[in-house]
Amino acid sequence: MKEIQHSKVNSSAGNYTVNGDSNRSNSVSAKDEELVFLPAYQLAQLIRDRQVSCQDLIKAHLAQIARHNQTLNAIVTLDEEGAQKQAKAADEALAKGNSWGALHGVPITIKDCLETKGIRTTSSYQPLADYIPEQDATAVARLRAAGAIVLGKTNTPKLAEDFQTNSPLFGRTNNPWNLEYTPGGSTGGGAAALAAGLSPLELGSDCGGSIRIPSHFCGLFGLKPTEQRVSFFGHIPELPRQPKSIRHLQTVGPLARSLEDLRLCLSLIEDKDVTHSEVLEKLPNKLESYRFAWTDSFGDIPPDAETRAAMDKLASCLTEIGCYLEQQSPPNFDFIAVWEAYISIFQWEFDALQLDKSVIQQQRYVQALAQRNTFINQIERFLNNWDGLLVPVAPTPAFPHCPMGKPIEVDGQQFSYMMSIGAYTTPFNLTGNPAVVMPFTRSKKGLPMGIQIVGRRGSDMKLLGIAEKLTQVTGLFQRPPGY
Repeated sequence: MKEIQHSKVNSSAGNYTVNGDSNRSNSVSAKDEELVFLPAYQLAQLIRDRQVSCQDLIKAHLAQIARHNQTLNAIVTLDEEGAQKQAKAADEALAKGNSWGALHGVPITIKDCLETKGIRTTSSYQPLADYIPEQDATAVARLRAAGAIVLGKTNTPKLAEDFQTNSPLFGRTNNPWNLEYTPGGSTGGGAAALAAGLSPLELGSDCGGSIRIPSHFCGLFGLKPTEQRVSFFGHIPELPRQPKSIRHLQTVGPLARSLEDLRLCLSLIEDKDVTHSEVLEKLPNKLESYRFAWTDSFGDIPPDAETRAAMDKLASCLTEIGCYLEQQSPPNFDFIAVWEAYISIFQWEFDALQLDKSVIQQQRYVQALAQRNTFINQIERFLNNWDGLLVPVAPTPAFPHCPMGKPIEVDGQQFSYMMSIGAYTTPFNLTGNPAVVMPFTRSKKGLPMGIQIVGRRGSDMKLLGIAEKLTQVTGLFQRPPGY
């Protein structure tokens, strides 16, 4: 396995060399440049139709990585040798009429906090700097079983606990739209890789917005599934070989450049026997048949003027089409209490390194679980009347790299770092509702701005179908300039 080697990467770029390949050309042909921006489901079809070989597809992505990863620092462990070997085997299997599955020969990347058999998995945590798992995380195993080829692992902050991606092991990941801006976190490396054409599909995770915020900052589609719909076995945290304590908030899900890829990936990684298995229904073809609630603010954290304008623009477009819209939030949904309950559960379940927890913490945890049930009931009752709730993803578009914990400025006002960035995402980790992020517009600085649509628990596939209808207004993925 050839891995990207880091000496402690500097904070701005992530310098690296690939073993044995210092003379490899970084050039990418015009054909390859188009190929690396096709969605995964189209790549799979090209492979099935013998219009492109798995080996050529891997080669194209490796060339794109060689060209751009040094400035982005998105992929931190590259299994070049393993990917090439698997691509050769995939071509040979197809030549014999054997298909491995829906993603036969398609390259993917995996967030570095999900275990990958035989490929280094660190979660940017120093004690795991050289950890090579003996098994895949469940969701990773399911993608491999469908024929996907793991190209490598993408950067994440330490133990996935930041809304930016600045790893103590590998350094900072930069946003392809502007290298001086964050791609978000904690699936920031994966979002940067997708937006820049280094990978067609990323498997990430979301505990408070870690799929959705990077999707918003980098102009992508992202899905936080209903809680428990996708196994998070093999996700770090929890630490390997330690007692399991995480039961809530955490989800594993995809980031992609198309809704079709989100749908395909979910169908492959979801637990088929989950108790909330979705009863699929035929959706209305016309967008004007849908009913949406929408809001541009939660609690005490306001969005900036550009975010409010984007939400107003979306509401106006949908109203003009003929959709029924009302501007409202779930009634009696106390966002401060939601945040406090979220923090109490997070601190109890995710602090794997703290063995001694106080009686007060335990009481807060039990109370928070009871509050969680109340919040779930409130939002489920509210969503009974709507096809979806449209909300911002974050109070602002991507912001310049800054130290973790520095107050976030929203139109001249400063707000708490964690609470403000996650103001519009953490509530749905607490309640377990599925949420889809879609690219929509650009800020005055040219940065992507997305929207988030939230649905009832267990309605993930329906929600993706509704989101697909919404692309008539919101649009599709657009690549950053220069890629």
